[in-house]
Amino acid sequence: MQPLLEDACRRSIRYLRGLGERRVQPASADVTALTRLEHDLPALPSHAEDVLAVLDEVVSPATMASAGPRFFGFVIGGSLPVTLAANWLASAWDQNAALDASTPGVARLEQVAQRWLVELLGLPESTAAAFVTGATVANFTALAAARNSVLQQMGWNVEAEGLFGAPPIQVIVGEEAHPTLTKSLGMLGLGRSRLTVVPVDAQGRMRADRLPAITAPAIVCLQAGNVNTGAFDPIAELCPRAKEAGAWVHVDGAFGLWARTVPSLAPLVQGLELADSWATDAHKWLNVPYDSGIAFVRSAHALRAAMAITAEYLPTDTTRRNPSDYTPELSRRARGVDVWAALRTLGRSGLVEMVERNCRQARSFAERMMQAGFTVLNEVVLNQVLVHFGDETVTRAVIAAVQEDGTCWCGITVWQGQWAMRISVSSWATTDADVECSAAAIVRCARACSAVATKHR
Repeated sequence: MQPLLEDACRRSIRYLRGLGERRVQPASADVTALTRLEHDLPALPSHAEDVLAVLDEVVSPATMASAGPRFFGFVIGGSLPVTLAANWLASAWDQNAALDASTPGVARLEQVAQRWLVELLGLPESTAAAFVTGATVANFTALAAARNSVLQQMGWNVEAEGLFGAPPIQVIVGEEAHPTLTKSLGMLGLGRSRLTVVPVDAQGRMRADRLPAITAPAIVCLQAGNVNTGAFDPIAELCPRAKEAGAWVHVDGAFGLWARTVPSLAPLVQGLELADSWATDAHKWLNVPYDSGIAFVRSAHALRAAMAITAEYLPTDTTRRNPSDYTPELSRRARGVDVWAALRTLGRSGLVEMVERNCRQARSFAERMMQAGFTVLNEVVLNQVLVHFGDETVTRAVIAAVQEDGTCWCGITVWQGQWAMRISVSSWATTDADVECSAAAIVRCARACSAVATKHR
């Protein structure tokens, strides 16, 4: 075993060391070479070292360098070195992070990480956390607690009776709600097409003046960090109105929730603590390995009531915090280990510095684009920048050229009817030099595409 693991370590280190120099998007030849994987299941066993070599030699070159410093296509943070190391160690432990009695070490780490997160985010002390796969399942988990709780207030036990004949729940979302939120609502049986959708302003913020009358049972879903603009719904204004009407308030803060940790950004999330549940991703701005999402629910009882299971062969010591009582899964990896390692290493000041730096770098991108004569469509309040290059044809051509160039990788989106390049800055590894060379590459590609478009007009 030892030579194999040492070989894997060497190959991993070599891959990581090359991220800063290699092209971000894999070359087409490397993608084509993946056909080497498409063969019949071997009839006989293979040597483990040969299998590892195939993975490294065939798949490594065909990966997107999203763990590197110049990937800006989605809100994807690279893995902090300590979180990758902790992840390796936790994989060696191979703990099923379900029960405190059988895996006390990782259960305790998750308990500590929960306490630190609640403190960092300024959430109520009563808040319980669930370490899940990502924001989709974090939304699902928190909204399951919301669904059960608002129906319980109406005298309906959804765990026993299901939704057949249950009082209908009014679910209110913003027009710019992320698709994973609506997916979660659909999986919970609350319907995707029966939602009450509230109009948004030019930055994607829910318009408080258009909030409809709320009738219990109701769930109001707010957003902290629009996936395109980074904008925040007016939480401090909307929360009290929703709570007065007896609604449960949920905040989808896949990456924007981390703004709460930064004093200079705190006004964006004013009133966040008034909500009943929150969802975020740790593999975004906390920069831990995939997959890692976190659901927070103000009432630990409500979360546990929606998620806990019992069976004769499972220990049910209620004096201990069993992680599986708070998550959809029973069997799962110890995701809290990576989160604990990140928080223990960064500390409060390190996390603040990382988030502030990425936001400053996003503003630098915006300034460079405007100086070059291109249009930035959003107010850069966080880490998101939307750039329009004149019309749809040119904008799409620029994005394709940037991706093919390989210096950096930026994504494409349509924002309120306009095609745009989306630049998301969320990696610990991104330096100001990375921003400068990436911005230069974007400007170079944009001018070349504009020249071609002008020539053909």
